[in-house]
Amino acid sequence: MSVVDLFEPDGIAVIGASKTPGKLGNDAMSNVEAYDTEICPVNPSSSGSVFGYEFVDSVHETDADLALCCVPAQLQPDVLEECGEAGVGAAVIFAGGFAEAGAKGHELQNRTEKIAEKYDISVLGPNTAGYAIPHLDLYGSFVPRIRDVQTGSVGVVTQSAGVGITLSFQLVREGYGVSAMFGLGNRMNTTFADLIPVLDDDPRTDSIVLHVEGTEDIDNLLSVSQAADTPIAAFKVGEHDIADFARAHTAAPAQENARYEDGFNHRGLVTVSSTTELIDAGRVLADSPRPDGPNVGVVTAQAGPGIIITDYLKGTKATFPELMSETRERLDDLLPGITYTENPVDTGRPMPAFGEVVDVVARDENIDIVLVYEIYEDSLGYPVNELGALSEEVEKPILFTVAGPDHALEDERRQMEKRGIPTFDTPERGAQAVAALIDSISGD
Repeated sequence: MSVVDLFEPDGIAVIGASKTPGKLGNDAMSNVEAYDTEICPVNPSSSGSVFGYEFVDSVHETDADLALCCVPAQLQPDVLEECGEAGVGAAVIFAGGFAEAGAKGHELQNRTEKIAEKYDISVLGPNTAGYAIPHLDLYGSFVPRIRDVQTGSVGVVTQSAGVGITLSFQLVREGYGVSAMFGLGNRMNTTFADLIPVLDDDPRTDSIVLHVEGTEDIDNLLSVSQAADTPIAAFKVGEHDIADFARAHTAAPAQENARYEDGFNHRGLVTVSSTTELIDAGRVLADSPRPDGPNVGVVTAQAGPGIIITDYLKGTKATFPELMSETRERLDDLLPGITYTENPVDTGRPMPAFGEVVDVVARDENIDIVLVYEIYEDSLGYPVNELGALSEEVEKPILFTVAGPDHALEDERRQMEKRGIPTFDTPERGAQAVAALIDSISGD
């Protein structure tokens, strides 16, 4: 069984397509109709056209590789049987009411899965909001406005499509996008282990982020993650007892987080504990060079945020090495006596020499990662072009945490992101991103 027809379908059938705005079959049509292939709305109860495509009575009248199934759960076995007879290779089942809904739903899912196996159909779902591959204009989802999700370098695979869509929109708001987003739902026969290798081979994907509630496929998930060349950040939900809720959501089995944490204790893999950390880990792993070690140099224009950063990182694998003697001498020349010239380095406020301080610390051979904090004062303390050149020259991650009004700093922040300088808006987010970089080079 292959997932290729999810990625490169030649022909798409929308089964249960509708002319009525707001109906699932209409929203799915509105999202997929931009994809460059034949789109076939299938509904024997409708006539005429929707979005310029003529209705057909059956999937047998199409040459579709992919079916978006917009019909109720109880109809899915018959629909999937017809898809198999028509040669459809992949299907997205949006409906809930399967294994997450108790014994009857579990039996319905088993019956549907046997049909998928009979015809070798890759099924995304059931109980999913679908997927998106923005660079192809392929949005196999019923979620309104999902076409606003733009192309980026972070691949997103989530057990909950709601979480995947949340992450995707947040990445877009912060100036990023996704290479692909997949919501697995109940994981009938398309799982983490099926999609991670495909994204790992995708040259557009520079990092992969995972949201996991619990999966029967845990050994394969950990195996393909450990084998991937692309860095992966994972958020395993379930620190507390939420087993009943998770089971009712995506039929997730109850599993100890420790098993995942042990499996992800591997070079190139990172575990996080929130969606915000997951987004930031994905961003920094995609854009920053891998650090040579855990040695962090902090430069702050305000001591309070710098203390928060340092306090957080001292609870992680980060280390704060002593700066080289020539670095300290140069800093003493640049900074007045009321500042702090150890590591972290506190300049007191952005001032004409702030960029030079960042430059000096970045060039220190004892430093592997540089994290900068400043309040925006009509411009950054370091010209963006020079900062990008510095990052390339020293081949170290340089991260900026900048506080200020979005409208004032947006242009320079976007420029920094394009130059591979990840930016963050709170001390904690910058510190957590540094911790993710260090975790990515740690482990077995």
